[in-house]
Amino acid sequence: MKKLCKNARVDPKKVHPHNLRHLFAATYYDKYRDLAHLADILGHSNVNTTRIYTAVPRKELTKNIENLGLVSI
Repeated sequence: MKKLCKNARVDPKKVHPHNLRHLFAATYYDKYRDLAHLADILGHSNVNTTRIYTAVPRKELTKNIENLGLVSI
């Protein structure tokens, strides 16, 4: 993975095999929105552990709420 970083212009210090796990988890959740199944796939006994992989940045959450058009500021 570190060798591939050079061609992709990615800092090798930021690339780890665990990043692939996060990418898979986020992609799976985006497509299926099934936290319980994702927890099973990842081997988590508690879905709260799985939520770490599906966390949405606060900035995105704020934007999504604003896009609902329910509150006028």
